[in-house]
Amino acid sequence: QVQLVESGGGLVQAGGSLRLSCAASGSVFSINTMGWYRQVPGKQRELVATITNDGSTNYEDSVKGRFTISRDKSKNTVYLQMNSLKPEDTGVYYCNADLTIGRRYWGQGTQVTVSS
Repeated sequence: QVQLVESGGGLVQAGGSLRLSCAASGSVFSINTMGWYRQVPGKQRELVATITNDGSTNYEDSVKGRFTISRDKSKNTVYLQMNSLKPEDTGVYYCNADLTIGRRYWGQGTQVTVSS
């Protein structure tokens, strides 16, 4: 099993920045890809960014150039640096870990609110 604990959410004005962190524990050696997803009420959870073990990244189109995902393997932590935030970035951000054996784990989520 893998446990994921997010931190770093909060309230920020449009144009501001936040950095989310997600610390993994447990069977971290089995983790292949980690990522961040966002969910707003009434909508499905959507991908924001992912990063693989070899450092390959993938971003949702609306966050390209504003968000950066990174991973510190020594700390078993993945980060999401969010700059130039917009009100439409508001939502609950969930950390995700995909294991090499095909299992997927989620964190508890952290609220990000961007005011206009």
